[in-house]
Amino acid sequence: MTERRRIRVDDFKPREPQAPSTPEPPAECTCPRLDPDDWHNVENDWSDIAFVRGATNAVLGVPVGYDVAKAGLAEKAARLGLTVPEDAMLLLGSGKFRRPIMLEVEGAKPGMKDVYFPGGIAHTWLVDAPWGEMQRAVDEARDAATERHGRKPDDLWIWYLTCRECSRERNFETLVVAHFRE
Repeated sequence: MTERRRIRVDDFKPREPQAPSTPEPPAECTCPRLDPDDWHNVENDWSDIAFVRGATNAVLGVPVGYDVAKAGLAEKAARLGLTVPEDAMLLLGSGKFRRPIMLEVEGAKPGMKDVYFPGGIAHTWLVDAPWGEMQRAVDEARDAATERHGRKPDDLWIWYLTCRECSRERNFETLVVAHFRE
């Protein structure tokens, strides 16, 4: 039988806890940075804004191929002779298996094929939405918009403002858009 060794707690010297590693600062990314004064709890007139539209696949609501969809929309805009502005809105709609996606463009004229002019009012909120918090942020925005406008929004969109490199540092900053058509 093996003899059990006992160590008095008073004599026990635990290993020193390791300090957490300090993450490298994120690589300089090109993610948009929005001024809260211009975007948080603000209403915008969308009578003159235009988008090219598409869709991306999703797995139980999580978008897949987001960058590929964005590149495809930029190519569509170029084919139409439209300009994608710097820090263009890239709005993602809801859906479990397929999600609509829209990229803001400039130079479009009403009636152009494959160009969407949503019109109406967009009420926006700049929120922190780390993993597991997105639904709460969208629900709160929808409820606030419904209370302010007296009806539910016609559409809810999100704009992810961070990438893999800067998401944690910026606490998964996201713009939630409640759109009310005219």
